[in-house]
Amino acid sequence: MTVAPTRAPRLTTTLRQTERVTPLELFFDLVFVLALTQCTALMAAEPTWTGLGKGLLVLGVLWWSWVGYAWLTSAVDPEEGAIRLVMFAAMAALLVVSLCVPGAFGDDALLFACAYAIVRGAHIALFFLASRGNSAFRQSVVGLSMSTAVGVTLLFAASGMDGWVQGALWALALLLDMGGPYLFGSGGWSLEHPGHFAERHGLIIIIALGESIVAIGVGAGAEVDAGVVAAATLGIVVAAAIWWLYFDVVALLSERDLVRLPAGRERNELARDDYSYLHFPMVAGIVLGALGLKKTIGDVGGELDVVAATAMLGGTALYVLAHVAHRLRNVGTVSYDRLLCAGVALGLIPVAVELPALLSLLILALLLWILIGVEALRYTGSRGRAQQALAEAESRH
Repeated sequence: MTVAPTRAPRLTTTLRQTERVTPLELFFDLVFVLALTQCTALMAAEPTWTGLGKGLLVLGVLWWSWVGYAWLTSAVDPEEGAIRLVMFAAMAALLVVSLCVPGAFGDDALLFACAYAIVRGAHIALFFLASRGNSAFRQSVVGLSMSTAVGVTLLFAASGMDGWVQGALWALALLLDMGGPYLFGSGGWSLEHPGHFAERHGLIIIIALGESIVAIGVGAGAEVDAGVVAAATLGIVVAAAIWWLYFDVVALLSERDLVRLPAGRERNELARDDYSYLHFPMVAGIVLGALGLKKTIGDVGGELDVVAATAMLGGTALYVLAHVAHRLRNVGTVSYDRLLCAGVALGLIPVAVELPALLSLLILALLLWILIGVEALRYTGSRGRAQQALAEAESRH
């Protein structure tokens, strides 16, 4: 009796079958929580314009790695055994990347680049497996692998430099890496579950808001007096307003617009622009605001310096301006209410450096909630119509 030779097992992928965010995806996102905290810590340790620039560059690199896995897990099932193991390996590498953030421009620059290369390499390898048998998908993955290779190579080069040259290499790496999907096209990507993709980005907004809560605790220290209590309360008021501005209408309209489009280039390009690109300034604005909140909690009676004031008010303005750009991209109109709010926040920066930090935080809270009140009166039916459209789309699916 002869036994037929067995074929060695191959690493394969299973296409995603559900809109539901899986526990493994939530588990993966937990590592990104540490990454955001480390970015805030990097900027807080070097509260200068250079420090802010470094923090935003690191945040951009980390954001783009997270975005890659959001697209990946929208195409393949992350709970499949082989994929699960690779995701765990990527999480370990991303954890090392996060630990290296404080020294990403110093002693840990090379280790940061090495760990980041593993994170991106695992992502590209899984995409190649997922694109097997789909020539258009494979072509898009090849383009992505090229921009990824260029970005990672520039980070390795930056690890051997310092000063403005190092910063310029980081900026170029981020620009070329993020520009890959725009330059090489988006027609071949697989985004069969747009609801899942939208939910992933909504969850990452919540994770970023969690950094604001962490900033309150870190900034308060051991002594909790009346000033700290007032600042912490106002911090929650501001965080709640940030949440409201996104989840009350924007998130619903974004998902509705994405779900309405058929699978293909148009849907992919909207997902790329609305979520991969425009959600980055939203997250960056929240992280900058958390830095300003941390500085406020640390000294509620003192004035914010110009860098901290710019982080708190300018970060909030950046977040709101991303919403303005989002609406312009989707429907071709400008939200003048939010544009005005962002302009006022920016105009308050020179005023904030002359006021107690607690009063500046109070003014910011009032500004955001006035905007919410105006929009609630002006767009009463938008939320209900968006919810109805999503429910109809879900029932059809």
